Amino acid sequence: MKRSLWVVAFLIVVIGFAGFQQYQSWSLNKPQSSSQTPSEQGGTGDSGQGRSTGAQAQGRARGETVPVLVATAVQKNVPIQIRAVGNVEAYSTVSIKSQVTGVIYKIHFGEGDDVKKGQLLFTIDPRPFEAALKQAEANLARDTAQLNNSREQVKRYAELVDKQYVSREQYDQIRTNADAAEAVVEADRAAVDNAKVQLSYCFIYSPVTGRVGSYLVNEGNLVRVNDGAPLVVINQVSPIFVSFSVPEQHLTELKRHMGNDKLRIDAFFPSDEGRPELGRLEFIDNAVDRSTGTVRLKGVFTNGERRLWPGQFINVALTLSTQGGAVVIPSESIQVGPEGQQVFIVKEDKRVEQRLVTVGQTQQGESVITKGLAAGEMVVREGQFLLGPGARVDIKEPARADEAAKGEERKGRAKSKAKGDEQGAS
Repeated sequence: MKRSLWVVAFLIVVIGFAGFQQYQSWSLNKPQSSSQTPSEQGGTGDSGQGRSTGAQAQGRARGETVPVLVATAVQKNVPIQIRAVGNVEAYSTVSIKSQVTGVIYKIHFGEGDDVKKGQLLFTIDPRPFEAALKQAEANLARDTAQLNNSREQVKRYAELVDKQYVSREQYDQIRTNADAAEAVVEADRAAVDNAKVQLSYCFIYSPVTGRVGSYLVNEGNLVRVNDGAPLVVINQVSPIFVSFSVPEQHLTELKRHMGNDKLRIDAFFPSDEGRPELGRLEFIDNAVDRSTGTVRLKGVFTNGERRLWPGQFINVALTLSTQGGAVVIPSESIQVGPEGQQVFIVKEDKRVEQRLVTVGQTQQGESVITKGLAAGEMVVREGQFLLGPGARVDIKEPARADEAAKGEERKGRAKSKAKGDEQGAS
């Protein structure tokens, strides 16, 4: 009997515990209140997209202001330019080769040095050529002595033939020998000059002012006449060329403006866009490339600071002319709508007007407005996606807007971190 009571008590405890667990599970999983909006319940992505448009429309209907950044249309002179990617080329490139066979005795420069025109670069062992020169000079001295003797014989035989002591035939033979000796002396002089030239080839001088590359031969190497590989390559980098290609439709305008004066070229560096290198257009190719439909141009730059380097790729801007009194606004102010390009104009009552505009050229983040906008009008440059015709705006200063954006970003990071800590603790 006592054992049966213990069994009944155990079953009551088990059933009670199971009921408590069932109630707790039901209370945690019961539906939320229908008064919550879909956005508060964590709706789908489509609901989020509809929420943005809905909030925008409701905000404008209630007259809420939209924070924006603005810019004022200004009137200024704008250069009409053609932009392209250019490649820097050396003004002249000289490959130094040996004109004699010999051993490199001395190199008189360091790799990558700047050299001047006429500076000694290489010395090839001159001793064999000095010996050849001495031999040629000795031959010249010997034959010159023989020539002098032959001339004296001619003088003596001329007197004898007049007195008929010797025959005319003997005299002619003596004079012929003298003429032959004179020809031998002339050949010896040419041999001496040639030996001097060969000796001069042992000393190689720079033909241009420029910058040398790396050593292609070292001291002690044997070089031969007209070897395939040069001894060193010199690039003239001041002045220097920049070549680039432009579409062929600009060719007529290019020739028209180039006839008036040398056109200006600005070379921009990605790391220093604010300080371009200045040059002038020097060359237009005589044919259009059929494969690309472009024509090749070449500009010359003084390159006094050596900022341009052969083989370098840079951005170039060729200035054709200058458009005076153009209305200019930031390019980000322009939006594309169903009817074309448009901007939002901020009126005096801080409401916006949507207006179609005609855009001319765009360069360096600025666009020229040829129609639809006057100088002095204020346009929205940031925040257009929340605007509609007649919307009221709150003009923010760029510095404050950046600080507000950074503050919101910091708050978002703090919330994310706190949420992560809670999840970790649970």
